[in-house]
This record gives sequence, C-alpha cells and structure tokens, in this order.
Amino acid sequence: MMLKNEFRNFKSFLLLGIFALASHSVVLAEVGQNDREALVDLYNSTNGENWTKTWDLNQPVSNWYGVKVVNDKVVEINLFRNNLQGVLPEGIGKLSHLVQLNLAFNGISGEIPKTMVQLNELKVLRLEMNRIKGELPLDMGRMKNLEELTVFNNFLSGSIPASIGDISNLKVLNISSNNLKGAIPTSLGNLAKLEVLGLFENTLDGSIPSELGKLAKLKELVLANNHLGGDIPKEFGQLASLEILQIQNNKFNSFKSLEMMDSKQFLVFDYDKNNINPNFKTVDFNNTRMADTKFEDDENE
Repeated sequence: MMLKNEFRNFKSFLLLGIFALASHSVVLAEVGQNDREALVDLYNSTNGENWTKTWDLNQPVSNWYGVKVVNDKVVEINLFRNNLQGVLPEGIGKLSHLVQLNLAFNGISGEIPKTMVQLNELKVLRLEMNRIKGELPLDMGRMKNLEELTVFNNFLSGSIPASIGDISNLKVLNISSNNLKGAIPTSLGNLAKLEVLGLFENTLDGSIPSELGKLAKLKELVLANNHLGGDIPKEFGQLASLEILQIQNNKFNSFKSLEMMDSKQFLVFDYDKNNINPNFKTVDFNNTRMADTKFEDDENE
C-alpha cells in the first residue's frame, strides 16, 4: 500500500514538473520563432544597443519598447525617433502579422528591403525623415491593406511604381522631398479612398494625369517644386473634396482649368501665375496635416 502511495505521489510530482516546464516554455516562446528572429535582426542591424529606448533581449517580446503583441503575434512596431542607425534587414518580411510599422525620424540608411512587400497585413508604413536611398519596390502594389504610406524626406530615387495604384485602401500617400523622377503614374487615379497625395520636392516631369480628377475623396494635393508641365487637367474641377492645392514652382503652360474649380472650397492654394484671383483664404500650411506629422507623434509619446 505504501509503495502505491509513493508511486502515486511521484507520478503527481512528475506531472507538476512537466507542467511547470511547459509553462516556462510557453513564456519563452511568447511569439513565433519567425517574429522573434525578425525583431532581433532589426535590433542588430540598426545598432539596438544605442537606441534611445533599447530592448532587453532576455525579456519577453511583449516587454520590448514599442512592440505590441496580440495572440502571440507581433502586430505593431513603433520606434519613432528612437535613434535607429543602420539598415533595415531583409528579415523584416517575416513579420507576417504586422499591422503598423513606424520607424520615422531616425537615421536609417540603405534601401527598403524587397521583402517589405510580403507584409500583407500592414496598414501603416511610416519611414519618413530617415536617410533611405534606392528605389521603391516595383511590386509595392502587393501590400493591399496599406492605408498610410509615408516616406518623405529621404533620398529615394527612380520612378514612382505604377503598382501603387493597386493599393485600393490607401488613404495617405506622401513620398515628397526625395529624388524621384519620371511621370506621375496614371494608376494613382485608381486610389478611390485617397485623401492625401504629397509628391512635392522631387524631379517629376511630364503632365499631371487627368486620372487624378477621379479622386473624389482627395483633400490635399501637393505637387510643388517639381518639373511638371503642360496644362492643369480640366478634370481637377471634379475634385469637390479638395481643400489644399499646391502646384507652384513647376513648368505649367496654362492655369485656365483652375477657373472651373470652386474657390470657396480651399484653405490653401499656391500656384505661380497672377492672372486669376480666386480669393482663397490665407492659412499657414505648417498647421496642415501633411506638415504636422512630427507633432502628432510627439503628442502620443
């Protein structure tokens, strides 16, 4: 009888031990191996030890600054203004459940990894105010769920990928202040939900596609400081939601089509000629949404 009791006690002790080990393993394996490896790659390739707020790699991933974990999946990384220095690793494409990625206002250099387009769940991609060079991935259109894409104030070159016109959920597209060249793709006219389009301070040429007149929800259109020419499309008269229009410092032949627009709808209007006087209100552009990105993040810190 005593032997049976001892065996029963030993069996219970063994089961408790196995349960404890299993629980410990669950804690350590809080996120999948791919997610953890991708985060460690990001840490190592951007000088993580010298970040303003760094990660303790011995802690659970959910404790790492700026990382949000839901159901054991990494869904958000927000390392805004955190002194990231280095390049983005190819392994970032492993974060298959990522919804938001904000690496703005850092010192990131190198090119955007081609694996970035594998982030099919991504809704917000913010890489502005870095030192990123090279071209935008040609197949960015694969990122079907993107709603916000901001990469202004970098050193991007090449042309704007036509595939961006396939991102049907896109609401904000700001790729201003880079070295982009070539024509504005007509495919951008397919972005029916687009509210903000910023392409200023590049070397874009050719005429403005008339297809942009289909963007019924567009509120901000900033094309200033490029090499655009030709006439302003008459289809601009269809942009009933437009509040901010800046097209100065280009090479347009005619502004006649602007007379077809309702001057009362505008908060900001900048162009080069003085032959029409639509009597627009004067508003400081520094207070508009496109220029105020930095301060929005400050408030959320």
